[in-house]
Amino acid sequence: MMTKTMKGVEDETWAEFKSLAARNNLKTGQFFEKLLAFYKENRSAFWTDILKGEKIISDNEAADMQKIVRKLRLEKGFRT
Repeated sequence: MMTKTMKGVEDETWAEFKSLAARNNLKTGQFFEKLLAFYKENRSAFWTDILKGEKIISDNEAADMQKIVRKLRLEKGFRT
């Protein structure tokens, strides 16, 4: 097995990571894999909720908001 290193991890953070792995009866590598899988699953679920979830405003309200923003950006001080 090859040893990997990770830069920028504080000693306190590493100790907590090792402690969490031990509490879950896993080696640190196994625990890292589980954390990565958990992150991927939750990130995907988050974006699914955002992109395919219930609309907060109607399409007409969104179109009106876009028109207002376009008009405001034409005012002095905004880049176009």
